[in-house]
Parts: sequence; C-alpha cells; structure tokens
Amino acid sequence: MKKTLSLLNLICLLLCLFISSTAAVAAGPGPLSKSQMTAEWQRAKEYTKEYLDAMSEEGISFKPTPEMRSFAEQMLHLANANFMFAATVSGKANPYQGKNLEKLPDYKTKAALSKVVLESYDFVISTLNGTSEAQLSENIKLFNHDLSRDLAYQKAFEHQTHHRGQTTVYIRLKGIKPPNEKLF
Repeated sequence: MKKTLSLLNLICLLLCLFISSTAAVAAGPGPLSKSQMTAEWQRAKEYTKEYLDAMSEEGISFKPTPEMRSFAEQMLHLANANFMFAATVSGKANPYQGKNLEKLPDYKTKAALSKVVLESYDFVISTLNGTSEAQLSENIKLFNHDLSRDLAYQKAFEHQTHHRGQTTVYIRLKGIKPPNEKLF
C-alpha cells in the first residue's frame, strides 16, 4: 500500500512538474532587454542590406505580377513603416512624416533605395537607444491598440521581417540566390 502511495505521489509530482514546465514554455521567453532588442535590429539591418546588395540595379523595379509591389516598393514600404513605428513609439519626429517613400521618384536607383532603407533601421536603433528600460514597459496607443513600447518595437520587427521575406521570391525570380538565413 505504501509503495502504491509513493508511486502515486511520484506520478502526481511528475505530472505537476510537466504541466508547470509546459505552461512556462507556452508563455515564451519573456521580453528582450534593450541591448538584446538593439542587437536584433542591427542584425536585421545587416540582413536587409544583404538583400539590397543581392538584387541587381534593374531588378529593383521588378514586380512578380502587375498588381504586386516592386522590389523597391516592398523595401520602401518596410522603410516607411520603420520610420512610422519608431517615431510613434519614441515620440521623436519622423524625418519622412507625411511622405510616402514608395511614391517618391527619389528612390529609383539601388544606391538611393539602399540609403533610405538602411537609414530607417538607423532611426529605429537610435530611438530604441534613446528609450530607457522603464519606458519600454510603458503603454502607448498604436493603431488604436494599447500596448507596451516593447511590444510595439516587436510589432515593427515582425513587419520588417515579413516584407524583407517577401522579397526572397523577387530575388529568386530574377535568377539570383538570396542571402542565407541570418539568425545570429
């Protein structure tokens, strides 16, 4: 009888440990520190530069289908959003406020496109560096949603990842090998 109780207690203990560890994993790793976020944005900038460098000069105007954005428009949309998110989250002035980079004639060359896209990453990194750890946990309004500044930076990161990822197909359709994944 005692062995059965001990075995039952052990099973209950293991079950409780399993459930609590599963809940911890499901909750995720928690928010990144400011230095981790900055490092991730720097990595994303470098990775995006590899994409910009990979596409040919004539390829930046390429559209896989007529209704889709061109490669340049995808990258300019990404840059517009980087500027907008960072300005909203930090309260700093958006240097391109009121301008739709996708529609401006200034970014029709690969050099000009690369410059403004990389500038958008520098702006995000600069605003992030100007935000304290305490401010990252403060709530703000973004697209009519209440969320922490930290989460808003994460949403911006998700957005740029999405649009950079879309350009992989553009690069492949032009017969170019896209950059290897850059997780670290």
